[in-house]
Amino acid sequence: MKQTSTTKTLGISEDDAPALSQAHFDRAEFRVGKQNVSRGEWQKAVRGRIAKQRISIMLDAPIIARYKAIAGERGYQTLINDTLRRAVEGEYFVQAMRNAVREELADYAIVKKRGKS
Repeated sequence: MKQTSTTKTLGISEDDAPALSQAHFDRAEFRVGKQNVSRGEWQKAVRGRIAKQRISIMLDAPIIARYKAIAGERGYQTLINDTLRRAVEGEYFVQAMRNAVREELADYAIVKKRGKS
């Protein structure tokens, strides 16, 4: 049988945990940061942070092997996701810098032309 968890229980069995009833969950307080929020606000905040979608993708075997080798306990799929996120964020940064340089050069060209006229 395939092992599904590597968490060590440190000698605590399931029977040592107190039983929780629906009343316990009904009394729960929802927080985002240190602020108390409604259940709906909490769900929206959690979904916003964890908005992931399951997909199927074909990757080269050496790519998967490399990510598995360097991922450690995080999981190679998480590492691939982080790499893709950084690449996308980097693209936005590069494009923003290009736009800023273009704007500065355009302003400079206008000032230079006015100075020569």
